[in-house]
Amino acid sequence: MANLGFIGLGVMGSELVNRLLSKGHSVLGYNRTRSKGEWLVKKGMKWADSPRAVAAGSDVIFSMVTNSAALAAITEGPDGILAGLNPGKIFADISTVSPAFSREVAAKVRAKGGDMVDCPVSGSVITLQEGKLSVMVGGRLETFEKIKPLLLDIGPKVTYVGDNGLALVMKIGTNLSLAVQMLAFSEGVLLAEKSGIKREVAVDVLINSAVASPMIKYRGPFVLQLPPEAWFNVNMMQKDMLLALELGRQVDVPMPTTAISNEFLTAARGMGLVEQDFAVVFDVLAHMSGVKR
Repeated sequence: MANLGFIGLGVMGSELVNRLLSKGHSVLGYNRTRSKGEWLVKKGMKWADSPRAVAAGSDVIFSMVTNSAALAAITEGPDGILAGLNPGKIFADISTVSPAFSREVAAKVRAKGGDMVDCPVSGSVITLQEGKLSVMVGGRLETFEKIKPLLLDIGPKVTYVGDNGLALVMKIGTNLSLAVQMLAFSEGVLLAEKSGIKREVAVDVLINSAVASPMIKYRGPFVLQLPPEAWFNVNMMQKDMLLALELGRQVDVPMPTTAISNEFLTAARGMGLVEQDFAVVFDVLAHMSGVKR
């Protein structure tokens, strides 16, 4: 058991806390909107009134927030994580943010006598619930070794990839493929449908074919029925695509499929679909094809 803190109780963050509680850990949690964490309080999570209080009351602090601006909001200021840090504490950020900004935060954590790793995860709510989530870690090797047992309670595959920021590079490199794959899958479904094959038949064939990645297996059926609550909405996916395109320019890697997939996300925004799961790129392509959901 460990004395843990967790900041950011969105769809994925909440499920991560639930898993840590199920493993016997004590968790002190905070979210900007308290109502999202009430079900976890009923399951044993303790509530804190600020990120600072979480940091002060925990040995290892996890966070999972939307973007770099949100990470700045929970770390800076009189109620931020940095204000509550004592020497020896570890901050493990699961968020997908700019690698450069994450390194800046890590430097501030070390100035307070603590240490920080970036440890984004790959997978979905379903992957997490099935115990198949993978974790990537960037930071000092000795810090990674200290928290590796905790990370193994989150998912069975934990990989140390190198210095601070590099796990985020790996996560961005992973996430860009999600939108690219979903767009290609949508092309295949619509090609079949407009040729006379029922959509549900095309989906069944493709999710049981050689192209069926784990993501396609669980998200492919979304072209038949979108989930009531987005697992990863258009805004979140486009944020990661823009991070990928920025990194591509920095290291001179052309990103042609990332660029075109990102434009379909922009089209989804223009169609008012921003809060839908990013699988809604199917609807964008379907609309262009003269096909209705």
